Amino acid sequence: MLNNKYCNSLIKYSRWKTREVLIGNVGVGGKNPIRLQSMTTTDTMDTEGTVAECIRMINEGCELIRITTPSKKEAENLKNIKNLLLKKGYNTPLIADVHYTPNAAELAARIVEKVRVNPGNYADKKKFQKIEYTDTDYIKELERIETKFLPLVRICKENNTAIRIGTNHGSLSDRILSRYGDTPEGMVESAMEFVRICHKENHHELVLSMKSSNPKVMIHAYRLLVHQMMKEGMNYPLHLGVTEAGDGVDGRIKSAVGIGSLLEDGLGDTIRVSLTEPPENEIPVAKKILDHFNKRKNKYKIPPINNNQFNPFLYKKRFTKSVSNIGGNNFPVVLADFSLKKKITPLSLFSLGYKYSVSLDKWNISDQACDYIYLGNHDLDFKIPGTIGLIYDYNKWKNNNKGYPFLNVDEYMSVEKLSNNINFIYAQIADFSENFFLKLKNDKSAVLVIYTNNDNFFAEVRCVFFDLFNNNITNPVIIKKNFSCENSSKASLLTGSSIDIGSLFCDGLGDGVFLSSESNELYGYCNQISFGILQATRTRISKTEYISCPSCGRTLFDLQETTEKIRSATSHLKGLKIGIMGCIVNGPGEMADADYGYVGSGTKKVTLYKGQDIVKRNIPTDQALSELINLIKDNGDWKPMNSD
Repeated sequence: MLNNKYCNSLIKYSRWKTREVLIGNVGVGGKNPIRLQSMTTTDTMDTEGTVAECIRMINEGCELIRITTPSKKEAENLKNIKNLLLKKGYNTPLIADVHYTPNAAELAARIVEKVRVNPGNYADKKKFQKIEYTDTDYIKELERIETKFLPLVRICKENNTAIRIGTNHGSLSDRILSRYGDTPEGMVESAMEFVRICHKENHHELVLSMKSSNPKVMIHAYRLLVHQMMKEGMNYPLHLGVTEAGDGVDGRIKSAVGIGSLLEDGLGDTIRVSLTEPPENEIPVAKKILDHFNKRKNKYKIPPINNNQFNPFLYKKRFTKSVSNIGGNNFPVVLADFSLKKKITPLSLFSLGYKYSVSLDKWNISDQACDYIYLGNHDLDFKIPGTIGLIYDYNKWKNNNKGYPFLNVDEYMSVEKLSNNINFIYAQIADFSENFFLKLKNDKSAVLVIYTNNDNFFAEVRCVFFDLFNNNITNPVIIKKNFSCENSSKASLLTGSSIDIGSLFCDGLGDGVFLSSESNELYGYCNQISFGILQATRTRISKTEYISCPSCGRTLFDLQETTEKIRSATSHLKGLKIGIMGCIVNGPGEMADADYGYVGSGTKKVTLYKGQDIVKRNIPTDQALSELINLIKDNGDWKPMNSD
């Protein structure tokens, strides 16, 4: 198991024990609780404004505050910020966020409790050039990096200042890219180069991070990092975050998927949710993610894994046979649950992505229209869109012979009549048996609908997939999660389903999403969250994706306002990824896999990118949106609004 070990256990919740690192008066790692942090958005030279924002964050529960430190003058002003906070009665540790400027980091390390450096640009000027390095050249580069980084390490050691070595997916050095490519392996080695320098100097007050706007990349990078530390006898604390997650529902889903997946396996000692919103908005979201784990008791035992064929470091979708439009090469389907609804009318379908036009006498279908509706024992007395599949409880289906049957395992094993097309079989791991597997293998119509009442939903359902792998069962699997009235608030539903189901999809497990709430008001919300999870895991794209940074003191325009303007003009461009970055630090690197980029490059100036290539420099901000639209048109990716 050491070949792919990265956590204590795959079947029970157990935090990986890291060494304790003291950041001022706050312990991170060890036996400490998982800490919450955020980052200011103000100009660091605005002492009063920064302090006021810090206090708002602290009042929400922020335990560590990061402040952008682009040059020596901002580093010097950290002392004024710290002193004013102390004067007002706040001693929350401060973190200097440094890119490109070692002299600012060295100055800040004498003032604040922690310095964050990005190994991709602390000692390297990234030129996005493909350079071939011989082994000798590579060793010389490592020696150069050590010479550049050592002064900071020694200052931090002398002043008891912690260091976060924070790799970002999009800002790997040309040296790393030449040898590892733009990969999670490259992210890990980028950090470990710096970690080994600290290790050699006996400075162990380190925290590590592996951030990406793509949750799958981020998850694999953190797992690989822990695996590598295990091999080298290290256990430094982990700071978790999905960078440039965006805002609103999408930003919250993406953050819950990425952060939650790692927390499920006991990884993570401090977290930051990066939203393009005021930083105090991030803390309640982070708290909600942690709430998902605070009551984890391991009270339901999960069967041991006897043969683990799962590679946790590489995304590979589980191979399945195709049953109609489910499984195989089809994108994942979304199911809606109307079985508890008292009355179903045409209006009921509006929240599921279907709108009926009376004048045209036809249904309009959106890109986020569910694929199937589970009706239980209900009848429909109106004509529905032909694209919706209807699912009925078995006895109802047997009598009306419409749609598709929904059966438990006992029914499936005993009844004589089954659908020739699709049979939905509702099962949990306790239902599995040799005879059940034997029947599934020979059934080209069976789709499993897997559920569990285990509070460790993710681990048990993952174990289900391991059982299916080991028994060569290739039937498609729809993952069902039920929410009672007690836990059916929108925040609980979003967070719980994103962590439990999104984490599985990031590992290539699942062919459909089925969220069910006892609340009659949340049918539409369940549908929205289902598509949001698939979008965040990039397994079914149903809308434009915005990779937008959370703003900081380096930002050169109003990110929230700008993001909303760009969204209003481009939200119909399904499948495009648009990066919206406030400055060059969060520019071409952080939007690594975006199709187009809109990056602040000076006061009231924007530079546009196609991929990672600059297309137009220093466009006035009042012209930048129209120029972005023209760029999208010039590359053939534009389509008129409301087009089919």
